[in-house]
Amino acid sequence: MIKTALVHDWLTGMRGGEKVLEALCGLFPDAAIHTLIYRKNTLSAAIENMPIKTGFLNKFPGAERNYRYYLPVMPLAISCFDMSEYDLIISVSHCVAKGIKKKRKEQIHICYCNTPMRYIWDSFGDYFSPRRNFALWSAMLLLRPYLQYWDKKTSQEKNVDFFIANSKNVAARIKKFWDRYSEVIYPPVDTDFYTIPEDKTSAEEDFYLIVSALVPYKRIDLALKAFNKLNNKKLKIIGTGPEENYLRKLAGKNTEFLGWQDASTIREHYRHCKALIFPGEEDFGIVPVEVQSSGRPVIAYAKGGALETVIEGKTGIFFRHQTEESLLEAVEIFEKMNFDPQTISFHAEKFSKSNFITNIKSFLEKCGYKKSGVI
Repeated sequence: MIKTALVHDWLTGMRGGEKVLEALCGLFPDAAIHTLIYRKNTLSAAIENMPIKTGFLNKFPGAERNYRYYLPVMPLAISCFDMSEYDLIISVSHCVAKGIKKKRKEQIHICYCNTPMRYIWDSFGDYFSPRRNFALWSAMLLLRPYLQYWDKKTSQEKNVDFFIANSKNVAARIKKFWDRYSEVIYPPVDTDFYTIPEDKTSAEEDFYLIVSALVPYKRIDLALKAFNKLNNKKLKIIGTGPEENYLRKLAGKNTEFLGWQDASTIREHYRHCKALIFPGEEDFGIVPVEVQSSGRPVIAYAKGGALETVIEGKTGIFFRHQTEESLLEAVEIFEKMNFDPQTISFHAEKFSKSNFITNIKSFLEKCGYKKSGVI
């Protein structure tokens, strides 16, 4: 019997990486999950019902909510897990999970990479700045070279046998920062749940939508500044995060903050919005695919994963510059266009959960696990 371990950076809510983990839990029901920090009752039943082993960081004060401040000790924390009993290790990593240490030569480690660590590579300035927190910025400036060294060292073949990238965009980043090849397998989207409403004729309502964590690199501020000039157009924002107070002060009267919402409520907003506004650059970006699966178009910044998930003129449009003027122009163009919900939803099927499972199984076969009983 092949023993499998699933490794994840931290488990504090259901985002894109957790949806990848959820699908892997279905494929490996006897696996154990290893994670630095686990906040109970914030994840799907498929994950919560698995055996979950946490690291020493889980006992640190405030770790469940302020885990980002413990980034400097995360390399040590991930290396402390004992992997000696496992034959196959699959990490789902956007931070340090891929740094898990193999204990035996015959072990295989496959990393499903959502991105090399943004915080220490090309998005450092989006996370740390002297304006926001001078002390934290200063500390990270000193620690950044060490974290980059560790990140590259733990990406090599001695530690990770195979990489899977969640997009062509991330595959390019893996090559750039780690000089490793990766196979692209798009993450799973629940296209059976995010669907066109039965009453298709009354789907569209008079509001634009953002569904996002309220953090700097998502560039929600850009959308707010643009919609402040479109005071006759409504904008609804679903999500929470450390930038919320700042963004609320920036918003005009035509913007409504809805906070955290469950999946069913998000689906209803997807189904009825005029379009999703997607102003940031994402490695993949699962939200634009979910809204397309629901039959609604996307207005996205023309960079990153959106270029792989949105078809211009058919499932949405792009704005070329990350400025409010460029976004305003895109909204103006969008309002003169017509989109077919069925065409949009059909395109999203490419990213279905069933396709993800099929592609993961095929990858495991290529890695030699067909005969070993894993799949």
